[in-house]
Amino acid sequence: MSTDSLLTVTLNAAVDRTYRIDGFTLDRVHRPSKQVVVAGGKGVNVARVYRTLGGHAVVTGFAGGLNGRLIQNALRREGMPQSFQQTRDESRVCIAVVDPANGTQTEVNEMGPLVSPAELKGLRARLRKLLREVQPRWLALCGSAAPGCPAEVYAGLARIGADAGATVILDTSGEHLRAGIEGRPWMVKPNIHELEWLVGASLESDAEIAAAARQVLLPRCEVVCVTLGGRGAICVTSDQAWLLKPPEIRFVSAVGSGDAFVAAFLWRYNSTGNAAQSLVWGVAAGAANAEVYGAGFCSRTHIEELAARCSQPVSLS
Repeated sequence: MSTDSLLTVTLNAAVDRTYRIDGFTLDRVHRPSKQVVVAGGKGVNVARVYRTLGGHAVVTGFAGGLNGRLIQNALRREGMPQSFQQTRDESRVCIAVVDPANGTQTEVNEMGPLVSPAELKGLRARLRKLLREVQPRWLALCGSAAPGCPAEVYAGLARIGADAGATVILDTSGEHLRAGIEGRPWMVKPNIHELEWLVGASLESDAEIAAAARQVLLPRCEVVCVTLGGRGAICVTSDQAWLLKPPEIRFVSAVGSGDAFVAAFLWRYNSTGNAAQSLVWGVAAGAANAEVYGAGFCSRTHIEELAARCSQPVSLS
């Protein structure tokens, strides 16, 4: 395995279904004009884009029941290396309804399997084994945690990764984010809504976003990237902060764009070690993902094209 390889953990993997329904309304029967069904979950999406860019990636996490088998079979068809901890309960289904006519995206995400203490213990053992075998540079801990996982689950997994020599990235929300940062990951990637929840306040300006990232997250990590949807992203380190807006695109679906950002940021950081240059690739990948149905199915060529079209990051320091 490459020294720049990536191992991702998805504690709530899913069967992702995206439906295109023009003129979607409540209390009606709809038939999608387009549908995409793929293996999903944030860590899965990150690994998919990282491999698209040419990197080596392995996925782990929880998978159970018929849906768990669907997830694993779909990843085998993609050629994605995987090692899931099986759960007795059924993995979830996540549905996104995209309505281009009204510019809306409606999501219905199931809770996921109830994870037992024994299954969580099994995942920890599996992660330690994979860290020894894969020896990844990056360990990405991504997404919501299945019911039964304690709030501090990501902090514990981050410590396991760091003890094995991996550089840890955390991308989650809510109490798992609040508790997870105590594991001191190298990078944290909230979106703007997740950061606002964490600080308990609305953040109106770019300067306020950068300041909140510094005050709340940087004491426990080295890099914070806050994704802003169609407005791009802000990257903050101990001594710098940058804003980058994406180039204009033909928007299709936002599902997985934050995951594409993480993958491309890490991929570019492999060769540059430069956060500002990596921000360009992250924003470009997020935009490329937003032009396709199905999370993480953007092409390397399109990411490169959009990276070339991005302006230089604007300093907020």
